[in-house]
Amino acid sequence: MRIGEIAALVGVTTRAVRHYHHVGLLPEPPRRPNGYRAYTVRDAVLLARVRRLTELGLGLDEVRGVLADDAGREPADVLRELDADLARQEAELAGRRRRLAALLAAASDEGEPVPPALAALLAKAPPTDSPAAAKDREHLTLLDAPGAGGEELYALLEPLASDPAVLRLYERLDELADAPADDPRIGPLARAMVAAVPDAVFDAIPSGGPVVAGFGEALLAEYAPAQAEVVRRVMAAFIARGRP
Repeated sequence: MRIGEIAALVGVTTRAVRHYHHVGLLPEPPRRPNGYRAYTVRDAVLLARVRRLTELGLGLDEVRGVLADDAGREPADVLRELDADLARQEAELAGRRRRLAALLAAASDEGEPVPPALAALLAKAPPTDSPAAAKDREHLTLLDAPGAGGEELYALLEPLASDPAVLRLYERLDELADAPADDPRIGPLARAMVAAVPDAVFDAIPSGGPVVAGFGEALLAEYAPAQAEVVRRVMAAFIARGRP
């Protein structure tokens, strides 16, 4: 068989056959004296297997691995293993789609995609024009990072979100926007903010505090001097409370 014939027999293009030669998936047969390659039935069987594996969604490197690992194995065993792997991928994809659906639903309410647990938290918060509250809500999205315990912390913070007294704390922080770093209101406000946090939130914070290297400085840079001093004291209290 010539290249066009084997390609037609297996149901692929001649370009695909040449590409499989190039990447080493299909051995290139010797040429006849007339210059044409002579493909055998064995070549067609191997090419058909490559086509079936790629149709299952495997990349060419994965196909190469399957072909190398499956030498001497029963075809049924290979297919069962592939089926189990596809089932795992299907479950993972379904989970990702559920998460995407939740993000899209949250986006319709909040104006942009947010983690579902955060959307539930923000739904409990009263409307406010407080710049400090808006900034804090933006920072809460960082808890959605892997390993940050976001869902647990979001649930624990729900009582705070619906507490009018907490909103007043944000307003007091707003009032420090133009104040110096030694303003006498700083200490009382920082203590009030720490006191407002439930013990369960402190218990959920990993030992040593939730701040990774460099984050604290970046966070403080977002605030005016007096506000930054309040936030610094609150962060210090969080770290101290999180220690064993």
